Amino acid sequence: MKVYTKKGDDGKTSLLSGVRIPKHGLRIETYGTIDELNSFLGLLSAKTNHLNDFIINIQNQLFDIGSYLAAEGMHDKYNLNGVNDEDIGNLEKSIDEMSEQLPPLRNFILPGSCELNALAHICRTVCRRAERKATLLSEKETVKPEVVRYLNRLSDWFFVYARYISFKEGLQDREWKKR
Repeated sequence: MKVYTKKGDDGKTSLLSGVRIPKHGLRIETYGTIDELNSFLGLLSAKTNHLNDFIINIQNQLFDIGSYLAAEGMHDKYNLNGVNDEDIGNLEKSIDEMSEQLPPLRNFILPGSCELNALAHICRTVCRRAERKATLLSEKETVKPEVVRYLNRLSDWFFVYARYISFKEGLQDREWKKR
């Protein structure tokens, strides 16, 4: 099977329903940003050994969200539901477990105490962009609220995970100092 189909050469792509829409459309931008996040998360996962099984689970959930968004109205036919409250609860539980080990947060944090910390913050910021796009899409089309909540909680998870990485590496958070 060839990877290229030439069907997208006109600047349009197909959703799972077969409907063709512009590649720059908000739905495509939203799940494209989620795909970008998944790629950065893959890089982070390849470089760390902290919580890799949990990260792989997140990657699968991000793929589920992308598939859900690509299904537009055909979720039941393809059994694509994105994420659910249990997935959000698992993120919260992981955030709480990592937070219990961390020193109290007393200031804003700058990315970059180490390479892994910086990568986790890149994931956080891409996740925030995906969340912004998902909220905009939800104003125009139907998007399960769990998708937006998941992305919101996931960006929190990345923030705590970045701090957790630094802590596990024996490094201090880089605190923002107002100038």
